[in-house]
Amino acid sequence: MNNLVKEKLKNGERVTGCFIGMYAPNIVEMIGYSEYDFVVIDDEHGAFSTSELENMIRTAESVHLVPIVRVSYDPSSIQKALDRGALGIQVPMVNTKEDAERAVEMAKFPPLGTRGAAYSHRAARFGTDKGKAFLDQSDEHILVIPHIETKEAATNFKEIMDVEGIDLAFLGTTDLSVNMNYKEEGPKHPEVQKVVDDLYEIARENHYKIGTVAGDAESAQKAFDKGADYVGIIAVSVMLDAFKNVSKECKRKLSKKV
Repeated sequence: MNNLVKEKLKNGERVTGCFIGMYAPNIVEMIGYSEYDFVVIDDEHGAFSTSELENMIRTAESVHLVPIVRVSYDPSSIQKALDRGALGIQVPMVNTKEDAERAVEMAKFPPLGTRGAAYSHRAARFGTDKGKAFLDQSDEHILVIPHIETKEAATNFKEIMDVEGIDLAFLGTTDLSVNMNYKEEGPKHPEVQKVVDDLYEIARENHYKIGTVAGDAESAQKAFDKGADYVGIIAVSVMLDAFKNVSKECKRKLSKKV
């Protein structure tokens, strides 16, 4: 078991991945061939059965992507994602220190957590790996990433990040803007940006790792310039923009011939 994203973050490197919320192993392969570091399989908003989730993780591994799952609100979702072979979890709506502690408890084996131990699943290579070595390696390599996406979470940011076992904060700026009642203006609203800037500043001062989402290369670069260590590009946004641009260009050329 090896988590290259966790290693890179520990070494001060920045990492880039893609979010995907549809069952599309071929797209995961293309993301891997495009030399991203990780893929976030979105089981919060996406539609996946447990077997589909497992196959997406398996595909990510085949193209050297670190598989990370944004889990759902089902209490068993963390266990199922990790047993399927995920090397990280992104946990939505972590608002308090207690929420962060609960996430760590679900992701880590005793004594740090309460994750149920079993060796018959694919994370343990169906029993090939077992015992203390497997349990300790899992605890060492799994990334636990709380989503900071409400004003309450922003207020409790330092307490959340100081919980043992938390590796990285993920700023969900769309949810944050909605939570702050800026549904129309979205993340660009000055008040939302002020909260985001304050979180980056706290992260810098306390050497916390921090990540966020981006729709394209320009917004990803802006996030890195702010101090992000981990940026997830929305795969659907990239594809939709590409489709639109090709369609627009085709229509433009056709109109010139008329």
